[in-house]
Amino acid sequence: MIALFRHLGAAPTALNFSEVYSALQTGIVDGQENPLVLIDTAKLYEVQKYCSLTNHVWSGFHVSLNVAAWKKLPPDIQETVHKVFTAEAVAERQDFVTMTQSEQQNLSAKGLTFNSPDNKPFREALTKSGFYSDMRKTMGDEGWKLLEKYVGDLA
Repeated sequence: MIALFRHLGAAPTALNFSEVYSALQTGIVDGQENPLVLIDTAKLYEVQKYCSLTNHVWSGFHVSLNVAAWKKLPPDIQETVHKVFTAEAVAERQDFVTMTQSEQQNLSAKGLTFNSPDNKPFREALTKSGFYSDMRKTMGDEGWKLLEKYVGDLA
């Protein structure tokens, strides 16, 4: 995240979450980047007027298993676990979308103004600055191809 904002020309500052409210309130920082539910929970809407919905990041939850233990499970159990985890992952994603829509309405009612900027200029700036090529090196070709499968060509 720090690299992303640096490549966009910002001067990002990592803070403990407990310090974000006062940093916004006193002008130490100009903005913050958090999910809407945290903006609501921490009452950041009291010290910020605007929120830009940029979809610049996607966070997922990962399930990890011990490989040796996994291999000891019978194939039918592995298949069942895979199906259940996949179904729950899809449900979690939908829950997050629903929660985000609900939070947007809730925060709007509390006075926060939302905008949805065009993402094309951001992508162009990230391409020119070398962000995507740096991230591709970090992710590797296989991970990069998988990312582009879902978001389209990035570089």
